[in-house]
Amino acid sequence: MTALVRRNLARITALLACLLLWHLTQPPAASDAQRDRLAQRFAFSPHLVSPAHRAGDRSLRPVAPAYQDIPAWISSVGAGVALLAADGGSVSRDICLVDPRTDTVTISPAPGTGRRYAPFVLRPPAPTMPAYAAPMGCLPADLNEDGWQDVIVYYWGRSPVLFMRHAGRPPAAGAFTARELVRPRAVWNTNAATVGDYDGDGHLDLVFGNYFPDGARVLDPTAHQPDRLVMNASLSNARNGGTNRLLRFTGATRGPAPDARFTEVPGAFDPGAARGWTLALGTYDLDGDHRPELYVANDFGPDQLLVNQSSPGHIRFREAVGVRHATTPKSKVLGRDSFKGMGVAFTHLGADRVPDILVANIAEDFALHESNFAFTAAGSPAAAGRALHRGTAPYDDDSEPLGLARTGWTWDVKAADFDNDGGPEIMHATGFVAGRTNSWAQLQETAMSNDLILDNPRLWPHFPAGTELSGHDRNTFFVRAGSGAGSGTGSGGRFADVADEVGVGTDAVSRAFAVGDVDADGRLDFVVANQWAPSVMFRNTGPAHLALGLRLRLPAAGGATRPAIGATATVTLPDGTVRTEQVYPANGHNGVNAPDITFGLGKTATSRALPVRLTWRDGHGRVHTRTTTLRPGWHQLVLDEEAAR
Repeated sequence: MTALVRRNLARITALLACLLLWHLTQPPAASDAQRDRLAQRFAFSPHLVSPAHRAGDRSLRPVAPAYQDIPAWISSVGAGVALLAADGGSVSRDICLVDPRTDTVTISPAPGTGRRYAPFVLRPPAPTMPAYAAPMGCLPADLNEDGWQDVIVYYWGRSPVLFMRHAGRPPAAGAFTARELVRPRAVWNTNAATVGDYDGDGHLDLVFGNYFPDGARVLDPTAHQPDRLVMNASLSNARNGGTNRLLRFTGATRGPAPDARFTEVPGAFDPGAARGWTLALGTYDLDGDHRPELYVANDFGPDQLLVNQSSPGHIRFREAVGVRHATTPKSKVLGRDSFKGMGVAFTHLGADRVPDILVANIAEDFALHESNFAFTAAGSPAAAGRALHRGTAPYDDDSEPLGLARTGWTWDVKAADFDNDGGPEIMHATGFVAGRTNSWAQLQETAMSNDLILDNPRLWPHFPAGTELSGHDRNTFFVRAGSGAGSGTGSGGRFADVADEVGVGTDAVSRAFAVGDVDADGRLDFVVANQWAPSVMFRNTGPAHLALGLRLRLPAAGGATRPAIGATATVTLPDGTVRTEQVYPANGHNGVNAPDITFGLGKTATSRALPVRLTWRDGHGRVHTRTTTLRPGWHQLVLDEEAAR
């Protein structure tokens, strides 16, 4: 026996070393008991918001001949969702859903809010809607400032359409008039949109992230455009996609012929970076100067964090890039990654007041194993602002220690406090193409191809109907294991995915989330938009703590009010904890939240009034501040000259 051991000692040592290394590289994981304990704080009831599968529903799009071998890949996007107040009120209890099965944009009451009107579809006039155009997303916003939310619909195959709301009419298709955003209309292939007052003039501007090159009729079976019908020129630094665009507000019309006018800002984005293959956009004020920054999440190449250095009428950004440390992989540096940016959200993962940034990428075990990002910053907003304006992003990726790095093929990401404990839960919409034939080997081969041939779709592997690429990934619902009974944003600890235990871990191929309290019961609900499958609203029925909810409004025409996009609220809790949130609902990939703010009060919950500091920019671009005291519950506050006193 001794001789046998001696002869095989090297083999045994090597095996033990491999086992030790395998053990050391395993990420910590919550036990079943821990996940069950965390899940006890949550409960949701599912409700369909689109019809179940029907005969004739499609699962593949017609495509241009250049893409005839990869129709499953081309058909992988097009589901989107947003929450809005279709009745002209302030409670976002209506759903705008983009369903790729029928290429429709439908507005309907959220389940449980009553049959207040019949669902209806927003369609541009037939002569302006080419057969090769398909809707990708909808973005509610009061564009002409009359107190009624309009709806921006963006497409593949045409430029966006503004569906302008007629004030005073009940919700119906006839209550909207379609207006062209750009005249004459153009062929864009848009996959993301966001809204904010970027130049500080008091009016909302629009940003669109485009994917395939401008002019490319991707969904036209008769199109022959060899210079436009291409694929990405690289898997790590592609700059041959559609041109991202920022359009500045230049005027509006109210009354019987509502309209809003926007003018494209030439040079708003660096020409060398404006043609990334953009899948998500994020808007948030990271430095506290009341001018929102812009995060551009690009497929096949580096993301961009654009620091706002604009003034009224003049929009200008400066890119900020992270710092690489000795142990930081290059693709973990903000602005230097080669990953597949597909979603972005802003939240607070620590006790500091600098917003953190969540980014969704592909993070599929045993496949294309990149990583999500959880970019965290320490210090004060002032210090962060100084660094950002120098071109340095003071962020490091902590997705691995936080347990958020691996979620599969990931699209939209949202952070929200669903149990009102004071800390965020984090959701990821996952999945790519559901089918029967696993094609990961072919995709891996593509990933190792020379960039010189990648842009030619004829040289890609075949991805026909029935292709399976991460088609059964499960959506996530991450809860911070250290948060427990309401210990808030300053809690340490990793996040654990309890989606299955909570009942929201569907394996449908999903694209986007929209979060809001649709029934005004103090608990956040959410809608998930699924690709080639029915979409679902999850109504929050869990045992949540008390919350302070704010519907912040700006004065609008005729005594009406509109959502105060860009407003900031800061609440001080009895234990001295300070929390800050902002009204920027349109962040991520095709998912738009309600334009509200909620503060979960957790174990500090009290019936007494809490001090709240509000900051906003009025319709003339002036910044105001107001301090008030508010009790738990929902409050609608009009931010006007009187409120500022």
